[in-house]
Amino acid sequence: MKKNYGFNDFKFFTEMSELASRHNSFDLSLGLPDFEIDPRLRHYLKESADIISHSYESLAGNPLLIEKIIKFNSQRINSLDLKKEEVNIVPCSTFALYTSLKSIVNLGDEVIVIQPSYYTYAPSIVLNGGVPVYYDLDNDFGMNWEKLQNCISDKTKAIIINSPQNPTGKMWTASDWEQLYQIIKNQEVYIISEEIYDIYCYDEIEHYSPFLHPELKKRTFSIFSFGKMFHATGWKVSYLLASEELLNNFRCHQQYISYSSNSPCQYAIAKYLEVFDPSENQKIMQNKRNIFYELTKNTTLEIEQKAEGAFFQLVNFRNISKKMTDVEFSKWLTVEKKVSCLPLSAFYNSRQNSDYIRFSFAKKDDVIIQALEHLKKNL
Repeated sequence: MKKNYGFNDFKFFTEMSELASRHNSFDLSLGLPDFEIDPRLRHYLKESADIISHSYESLAGNPLLIEKIIKFNSQRINSLDLKKEEVNIVPCSTFALYTSLKSIVNLGDEVIVIQPSYYTYAPSIVLNGGVPVYYDLDNDFGMNWEKLQNCISDKTKAIIINSPQNPTGKMWTASDWEQLYQIIKNQEVYIISEEIYDIYCYDEIEHYSPFLHPELKKRTFSIFSFGKMFHATGWKVSYLLASEELLNNFRCHQQYISYSSNSPCQYAIAKYLEVFDPSENQKIMQNKRNIFYELTKNTTLEIEQKAEGAFFQLVNFRNISKKMTDVEFSKWLTVEKKVSCLPLSAFYNSRQNSDYIRFSFAKKDDVIIQALEHLKKNL
């Protein structure tokens, strides 16, 4: 029988959300915001419907949107100086990941997946003829560079990195990227850098992209998501940064898969970027994280490390149960205690158990407060 490399993992993600719905539980399992988008974004989409031609955009994307992406990235604290030839609009981050791999991976090439990780990584590698090689983070979810180096072979073609990271909330620094470069500098190894939570960095920690590293930039695909940035995941518009050479190869495959991305949404996003202040969204999400963190102190659940970024918080549940697996505990919490979460083991290829569950705090403040107050009374 063939190994499925996680092809069925998404069923578990949806199963937990369905379980929460069926038992009328507070659903903190998935990173799907339950609050409205900025009304100005709606306005620009309506304007777009009346103004644009509704024809295909180019492979690269709407020129106005590319211009606004370049300006947006130049205004970061860790600013990126981009050329239009280094920017590509894509339908979503999953598409960008898959097509980036397709443009560099040959049959039998190895791609390192840092675990815990999102469920799409391994299937994207396998579908492109590659072989996933799993590197597990240490117990504190930090990098062990010697252990990572031991995962690299002469067959290694790429490493997939997510920062800010789902599910741990950890972030890579400039020092981390330099450490990685020193390991791979003498080998043709590419970086697939998923940076979809880039504006959601907390406690004055700033996002640092490998595209800032002068050498890594030449071998990096940096993936960003407007869906995550604007809480509008259904719009399905993201963007990719890569060198001109890598993007040309990427587009050779893109033209046969999606060709272009949603035209009306591209125009609307371009207009919205003229007024969008990322610090406002960052402050809203940091406040949600803080509410979750403070209220968790009133329960028997334990947060060992406050999330540095993204939408998620890992929580140790062993004060409540020493015997249940994390899957059993997640289902018990959802059904019996009416608050839904995900087990950390769902983010590993073959791990059967852990001491942790993952909650999403990308929810209305009232939902977070009610869920944690409920756990305070019932755990």
